Amino acid sequence: VMALPTTVIYFTCYDQVCEALKSRLGKENEHIPVLAGSLSRLGSVTVVSPLELIRTRMQYRKLSYKQLSMCVSSKVAADGWFSLWRGWSSTVLRDIPFSGFIFHATMYWYNYERFKKMMCKEVGAHEPTFFIAFTSGAASGSIAAVITLPFDVVKTHRQTELWESETLKIPRRDCTSTWTVMRKIVTKNGITGLFAGMIPRLFKVAPACAIMISTYEYGKSFFSHLNEKMNQHP
Repeated sequence: VMALPTTVIYFTCYDQVCEALKSRLGKENEHIPVLAGSLSRLGSVTVVSPLELIRTRMQYRKLSYKQLSMCVSSKVAADGWFSLWRGWSSTVLRDIPFSGFIFHATMYWYNYERFKKMMCKEVGAHEPTFFIAFTSGAASGSIAAVITLPFDVVKTHRQTELWESETLKIPRRDCTSTWTVMRKIVTKNGITGLFAGMIPRLFKVAPACAIMISTYEYGKSFFSHLNEKMNQHP
């Protein structure tokens, strides 16, 4: 339920924004992947943020779908629909950098486009092969995953505190900003606390990015060539 709308919105927006920016800034402008990736990720994150919150709750407590539905309904009745977007700012801070907005433009889409061009040039290919896209996706995904991991840790902490407040009747903390939670984690566990779960995250993100982008690139190439053949022989 999360993966389908996220992927559809993300890749569709990325391609459309890229084309719009290329017509304005020029095809070789290196800022295009940064801007397009950030804007497309912002849209997909906003749409699926409530689903992410629900998923975190299901992982934190063993709930049936009926129990989960009742909990969500009571939460909406008590605090309104916007309560489902709790943790959105942390998610944005995690996912927008993942798409290449900050951290010296070394994130996912910027690195992916750079790796892809470099590898295509090395092998003399006019467009990325499945292997080039797979390797570029894994490398760029790994870099982005490591650098943005602290924001993922913060998001999980904030959402977990919400469920503890509701279910265990633990008083809600007054100050739950992203930076406050970060300072609390560092004070308690040191700087390594912000990178908890890095190995599992890499095992998840690197192959996921590689499979997703290589399949997407292959699909684009396949249907592009198919459309050309159909236009030549209607």
